[in-house]
Amino acid sequence: MSNSEQDEKPRVSDAEMLARFQNSKKRPPCSDTLGMRLTEVEQDAQRIRMDFDVPGMFANPTGAVQGGFIAAMMDEAMSTCCIIASNVTMTAPTLEMKTSYLRRLMPGDAHVEARILKWGRSAAFMEAECFDNKGKLVAKATATAIPMPFKRLS
Repeated sequence: MSNSEQDEKPRVSDAEMLARFQNSKKRPPCSDTLGMRLTEVEQDAQRIRMDFDVPGMFANPTGAVQGGFIAAMMDEAMSTCCIIASNVTMTAPTLEMKTSYLRRLMPGDAHVEARILKWGRSAAFMEAECFDNKGKLVAKATATAIPMPFKRLS
């Protein structure tokens, strides 16, 4: 991220940024569907943590959470990480994402940690890890996104 982009708006503290997202009235419905709650922001490290209350309706016939929902949780975390890293001036729609599933996730509490590996003018590279309620790694994803000015489409 270039300094000129960050200089456009004064940067707020991690606690203020966290409160801004937690108290937002413009939260997208997909975040609520996923049961997402932003719980940690580390702007200098370009890292966030989201907690999820994964509903039973996400389960496949075996009772485990269907992998697409896990991928959506990690995509949500990586996208939010980009928005926060830009001081809410940019978004980064996902161009591609690779997900590796390491163990099953059961409905209930889970969390995702996401971080930006590199932010360039034409591409952002991110990674995320999903953990179950015992802290065991369930899945890992890497993604490439295209940074662009943040604006609501609706």
